[in-house]
Amino acid sequence: DLDRVAAVGAKGWVSLPMQVGGADAKLRQRILELKDHPALAAWEGPDEIVWSITAYSGLYRNKTYPARDEWWRQTPLAVNYSEREAAKVMPNLISAAKLIRRLDTTGRPIWINEAAESDLKLIREYLDSIDITGCDDYPIHAATRKPMLVADYTTRYRKVGRDKPVWMVLQGFAWGKLQGYEEDITYPTFAETRTMAWATITHGARGVLYWGMSAAVPDPGFRQSIYAITSELSTVQPFLVLPDVTGGRVEVIDSKDFDVPSRGVSSIIRRSGTDWLVVLVNEDDRSHMGVVVHGLTGATHLEELYSPYRTAVRRGEFITRLMPHEVKVFASSRKWESQRRRGRDFVKP
Repeated sequence: DLDRVAAVGAKGWVSLPMQVGGADAKLRQRILELKDHPALAAWEGPDEIVWSITAYSGLYRNKTYPARDEWWRQTPLAVNYSEREAAKVMPNLISAAKLIRRLDTTGRPIWINEAAESDLKLIREYLDSIDITGCDDYPIHAATRKPMLVADYTTRYRKVGRDKPVWMVLQGFAWGKLQGYEEDITYPTFAETRTMAWATITHGARGVLYWGMSAAVPDPGFRQSIYAITSELSTVQPFLVLPDVTGGRVEVIDSKDFDVPSRGVSSIIRRSGTDWLVVLVNEDDRSHMGVVVHGLTGATHLEELYSPYRTAVRRGEFITRLMPHEVKVFASSRKWESQRRRGRDFVKP
C-alpha cells in the first residue's frame, strides 16, 4: 500500500495494534519493516479504542446488556468492565508508543482516532504518549442532517487533548449504502461536505480525513465531491499551517431576531506574505445579513473564491452576508482557487 501511495507522490499512515503492548514481537517486526518507507507519514493506533471498551464494549456487542444506555447510566456492570479492560489496554498503549519512538527515530507522529463521544477519563490515561488526537463523526442521515456536529466535536477534542493537534475524520459514505438498506441512501451534498470541512478547520482542526469510500463504495458523483473539497483545501495549504492574524475578528450585526439563540459565524483570518485568506462559516440554520470582518490592515480588496464576486476592503474591514450553513472563502488573488470544478455541484439526496 505504501508503495502505491509513493508512486503518486503522496504519503499515508499505517495502523498498528498498539493495544498488544510494546513487548509484542509482531508489533516490533511491523515497525521495523515500515519505519524507513519514504511514504510513511504517521503511525495510527487502534481505532476508537476507548469507545470499544465503554459504550461499544464487548458486553454490548455480545448482547450481555441490550443498549449502550448501560454505559451512559454508569451501571456497575458497564463501569467495572471498562475498568478491567482499561487496566490491560492503557499500559499496553503506553509501552507500544515507547517502542515506536525507540525504533523509529524520525519523529513521525502517533495518532489515535476516537469516537466522537469516547470517554475523557480513559483518553487522558494514554494521551501523553501520543502526538495527535481527534475523532470521527458522520452526521448526515436520511432523517437528520446536522453538519455542525463536527465543529462541536472538534472543539471537544481540542479540550480533551489539551490542545494537541486534532485530526477529524469526516463522512465519505452514505449510511444506507454502508448498512445495506439500498432504498434509503443519503449522501452529504457538496455544500454540506464543504461546510463540515471548513467548520472543523475554523474550530481548530489540524487535519481532515475521510472514511467510508472503500467500506461502502460511493456514488461516483459523491466521490468527485470529496476530490473537489480536498483539492480546495490543498490549494490554500500555505495558509492552513499559519496562525490567525493578530487583531483579526468577525462581528455579526443582525437586523432582526436579536432574541433568537445562535451559534454565529466561525472564521479563520490568515496572512501569508502579502496574501490574505478569510474563511467564514455560518453555523446557524438562519441567515446573517451583516457579517463584518475586521483586522485586514493593508488589504484593498478580496476575491470571493468560487464565485464571480470581489469585495472591497475599506478601513481594514469588509461586510458580507451568509445564508444558512453557508461557507465563503475570500483571498487576495484567484491563484488560491482550485481549477477543479467537477464534483462541486453534487446534490444527490
